[in-house]
Amino acid sequence: MAGLLHQFLDDVYVANHGIDGMKSILTILAVSCGMVIASLCASAEQKDKATWKPVEFAIVKFNEEAPKSWNLYHTEKKGLLLLHLWKRYLLIDMKEQEAYEIDPQTVKVSGESLEWSLANKPEEPIDTPEWKSRDIGPMQRTRFRLGKDGLFLELQIPLQINGKPMY
Repeated sequence: MAGLLHQFLDDVYVANHGIDGMKSILTILAVSCGMVIASLCASAEQKDKATWKPVEFAIVKFNEEAPKSWNLYHTEKKGLLLLHLWKRYLLIDMKEQEAYEIDPQTVKVSGESLEWSLANKPEEPIDTPEWKSRDIGPMQRTRFRLGKDGLFLELQIPLQINGKPMY
C-alpha cells in the first residue's frame, strides 16, 4: 500500500512540475544526504582524537640516565601514557604492560598539549621484557626493557594520597 501511495505522489509531482522539477528535487536530496554524512564522519573523527596533557612532576630515565629531551603525556583514559623521547613517541599501556612506537607525523603539538588519535595505534607492540611496576613512596615506578636486548626505560609517576596515579 505504501508503495502505491509513493508511486501516486511521484506521478502527481511529475505531472505538476515536470521531469526537470523531479530531477532537481532528487539532486537537492542527494547533496543534503552527502552533507549530513560528511558532517557525521567529521564529528566522529574529532571525537576520536584525544588531547594529551603533560604529566606534572614525572621522572623519565633512559638506561639509568635522564634524557636531554622528553615529556610524558596523559589523556582522560586511565592507564595510557604518551612519551615523547627525543624525536620518538611511545604509547605506553600500563594495564596491558605494552609499549607501541608511534609515527611522529600523526602527533599534532598544540602548546603544552598534544593531539593524537588512538585509532593510529599500531597493531603490534614493541617487545617489552622485564616489565616491573611498584610503588616507591609517593611515586609509581615502572621499568621495562625496549626490545629483547634493548636499553631500559623507567617512568616515575606521582601518586595521589590514596595511591592512585595523579593523571
